[in-house]
Amino acid sequence: MLDNAASITLSAQHLSREYHRHIAVHDLTLQLKQGEILGLLGPNGAGKSTTMRMLTGNLAPDTGSIEICGIDLLDNPKSAKVHIGYLPEIPPLYTEMTVDEYLVFVAKLHRVEKRSVAKAVENSKMQCGLTDRSGQLIGTLSKGLQQRVGIAQAIIHDPEVIILDEPTVGLDPNQVKEMRELIVNLGQSRSIILSTHILSEVEAVCDRVLIMNKGKIVLDDLLSELQRKAVGLETVFTQLTQIEAEHH
Repeated sequence: MLDNAASITLSAQHLSREYHRHIAVHDLTLQLKQGEILGLLGPNGAGKSTTMRMLTGNLAPDTGSIEICGIDLLDNPKSAKVHIGYLPEIPPLYTEMTVDEYLVFVAKLHRVEKRSVAKAVENSKMQCGLTDRSGQLIGTLSKGLQQRVGIAQAIIHDPEVIILDEPTVGLDPNQVKEMRELIVNLGQSRSIILSTHILSEVEAVCDRVLIMNKGKIVLDDLLSELQRKAVGLETVFTQLTQIEAEHH
């Protein structure tokens, strides 16, 4: 592990975003360290998607700042995005391409050096369990394998920060188990934000949990701390999101 300052891969300070006078995210601050998996939870409309879009540079905040590996995302988006891998809820796959064709295409989009493309493709396939699927059309793969291709495209340029939006939606229990193992392995050397509706997913793979409600962070704590206090995540989630809802 690097020293503390250097190990912070993502730092977001006082982010806010409005849509047509509706405050989607209000004064959100979070930091992520290398080797940390953060679970982002919240009911529908909590501001998770808006937060993810801001952290990946796909949406500008109205106020606040974001640094990825010390690079300002708003001032230097191209330089900062080199360090981000992103899997949206609907993976950006071209189903008529083979796995290899698609990953080569994505590597070029990420400006991976020409001489390094083949190695980057092999590495991402190996990490995602896709080595024996190289020549297969993406459209013929199962949903679980397509999700793996989605993660392979997110890590092909070896980013320090990986942001995953609902990566296990539509997967069967075996595929979910495999996906969770993959996320844990990736999180050993990288920082991961996992946005999900599934509480057990956070308990299975994350070190830390952040709960959002009505655009604000209502909890940011280590899972080990919740376990130490013998508080179940479901109980905490229900209390924090219902209390807030009743106040509105």
